[in-house]
Amino acid sequence: MAEEQPPAEHHLTHPKMTEEGHIKKGGMISAYRLRYSRRGFCTFLTILLLLIAITTLILWLIYRPYKPQFTVVSAAIYDLNTTSPPFISTTMQFTVLARNPNRRVSIYYDNIYTYVSYKNQVITPQVMLPPLFQEKHSTVVLSLVIGGTPVPVALDVANGLMMDEKYGVVSLRLGLLGKLRWKAGAIRTGHNEFSVTCSVLMGLTKGFVGQLPLLGDPECKVDI
Repeated sequence: MAEEQPPAEHHLTHPKMTEEGHIKKGGMISAYRLRYSRRGFCTFLTILLLLIAITTLILWLIYRPYKPQFTVVSAAIYDLNTTSPPFISTTMQFTVLARNPNRRVSIYYDNIYTYVSYKNQVITPQVMLPPLFQEKHSTVVLSLVIGGTPVPVALDVANGLMMDEKYGVVSLRLGLLGKLRWKAGAIRTGHNEFSVTCSVLMGLTKGFVGQLPLLGDPECKVDI
């Protein structure tokens, strides 16, 4: 009679252990993918910002705008009176050359006012000028007629102007105030405030009206 064989042992893996192993492995893969994705995004963002910075630098080097330049080429006085308490009444005309030195950038001028001052005090009303567009690397002639309305001034200003008339030499300042915008291709910047101050020394004798000789080269300072 044959002997009975013992039953074969069956090695079974616990279902719970298998499930936990798969979960653990899947979590590691997800964490790795997340780290890889974040690293890739950071690399992309760094490269993008670097390219933007390089492009901006190149455009700035190519299109960086230089200040416009202004020169007074002639001056005339058609009326200059001092009255009590004191007031100064005058009509003056200045011819100014506005030069845009930029070869790639045009300029828009807006809200421009002009005036004349003497001894740091304004002696004319502010006159508003029409908007101006200046092409690249161009020069525009401005004919500025200022005055017409009496302006109250300090007594020393009125007396100083009368003394300068007596000596035949007067120093005035022509001012321009406004806003400008730069235009490079299709790109326009926002408004920037600007001011121009021109020191004008000219010969003036009491009672003379008309074109006056300019003494020296009037210097114009531009601030933006």
